[in-house]
Amino acid sequence: MIWFVGLGGSLGAATRFLLGTMLNKYQDQIPIGTWMVNVTGSFLLGGLARLYLTNQVDDWVWFFWGVGFCGAYTTFSTFGYETIDLIQSNQLKAAIIYVTSSVIVSVIVAAIGLSVFR
Repeated sequence: MIWFVGLGGSLGAATRFLLGTMLNKYQDQIPIGTWMVNVTGSFLLGGLARLYLTNQVDDWVWFFWGVGFCGAYTTFSTFGYETIDLIQSNQLKAAIIYVTSSVIVSVIVAAIGLSVFR
């Protein structure tokens, strides 16, 4: 199964890089690329978790898409770095909005993903 995780992870990391780079060109105050990646990844992982936990997908699907792709696609380390960067740039309001909206929206869309993928 480790090969599925590795292959999915490489695809997820490349997708995150491309999408994040493309979207961050349009950022105003918060790093919109990372925000969108984490939100969409949370939704996808929530849906995949529902399918996996109810035995609707094979193990390889979970390991490739859930553990590998979503694990590498979403990024807590970049989120942390960007938050510190906002704080050090004296953009405290943007940092608070970024952190709060990232956590709340990601949890909500993960729950929606769990609900939708039945």
